[in-house]
Amino acid sequence: MEIDIAAPMERIWTLTQDTDLHPRWDVRFSRITPTETDASGARRFTYERETPLHTVRGTGISLGERRRPDGSRTSALRFSTRDRLSPIRGGRGYWRYLPLPDGRVRFVTGYDYDAGWGLLDILVRPLIGWATAWSFDRLRIWAETGVPPERWPLRTVFAWSRSDRPRAARCGRRPAGRHALDGAPATLATLRDPS
Repeated sequence: MEIDIAAPMERIWTLTQDTDLHPRWDVRFSRITPTETDASGARRFTYERETPLHTVRGTGISLGERRRPDGSRTSALRFSTRDRLSPIRGGRGYWRYLPLPDGRVRFVTGYDYDAGWGLLDILVRPLIGWATAWSFDRLRIWAETGVPPERWPLRTVFAWSRSDRPRAARCGRRPAGRHALDGAPATLATLRDPS
């Protein structure tokens, strides 16, 4: 999944890497709390996703590459939860930040996870994909215009008359036949399961 953002690389990096800012645009998280950084620079954290009925809690580890020879940046992630009510048990993924010739940045993700609800994953996986894409467009709007993501709560999905609202359809999807983790940075393989 990918989206092009007309904003400086440093701004997009800050909005995605700062654990106070990330949950503001990413509907998949309510809270991310850093816990420690190891000698390699990998950051451990806890995360929460609040719902009206239950709060899912888990742990994760991420490692960013801020300076790569081609001008791109990457961030690799592994996460895990023991919460039996979570639709996702554990997984891994990455973000890639690619500078484009016109000054925009292509923000790309790939991820995979272990299903927590068995056969119901046939419904959960598309919903997680939609939430990721919608959140990416919410990030794009914030980075490009300065309009804070709180202006676009989840219920604005139904504000069909608002052409300026976040839309999952603005994200490009992975081409057919490619695995979600194709293109993952080498740092992803260095991260151990955070549980």
